[in-house]
Amino acid sequence: MQYILFGQGGSSQASGMSSEPTSSSSQQSPASPPSPSSLHLPESRRPRERSPSPMRGYLIPSPLPTRRTRTFSATVRASEGPIYKGVCKCFCRSKGHGFITPADGGPDIFVHISDIEGEYVPVAGDEVTYKMCTIPPKNEKLQAVEVVITHLAPGTKHETWSGHIISS
Repeated sequence: MQYILFGQGGSSQASGMSSEPTSSSSQQSPASPPSPSSLHLPESRRPRERSPSPMRGYLIPSPLPTRRTRTFSATVRASEGPIYKGVCKCFCRSKGHGFITPADGGPDIFVHISDIEGEYVPVAGDEVTYKMCTIPPKNEKLQAVEVVITHLAPGTKHETWSGHIISS
């Protein structure tokens, strides 16, 4: 990272950027970088305004292994496992995840959008087949992978991934 420090009454040029002289009251010590507001950028180089986000600064990487982040060995173990049947309990396309209720009972299984095969977005009541993979870091919870919709829920509208709506 490059810092530009301005002296008393002089100007400095670095990386093709120029600045106006600063007064002695805004002189900074060499140990602290200048604040962004003290840099006088040309109009075309002003930082863009960003919309306020309540989650900015609080986002942490997700521990959920999506298809792109799952290790090769975990993918092989999951694909060699048995095929289970269940019913889609819920799925939120905007959030990118949902849950499957297993046909043989037990706790609901998490499903990520990257693990759904086929052309339709699952809705509540769709019958699905899936394989299971554990979720790190403790590998105590399960995630459905290779999810395929086998029967669309009757009387519901289904959406394709491209946005077309189809009634079943």
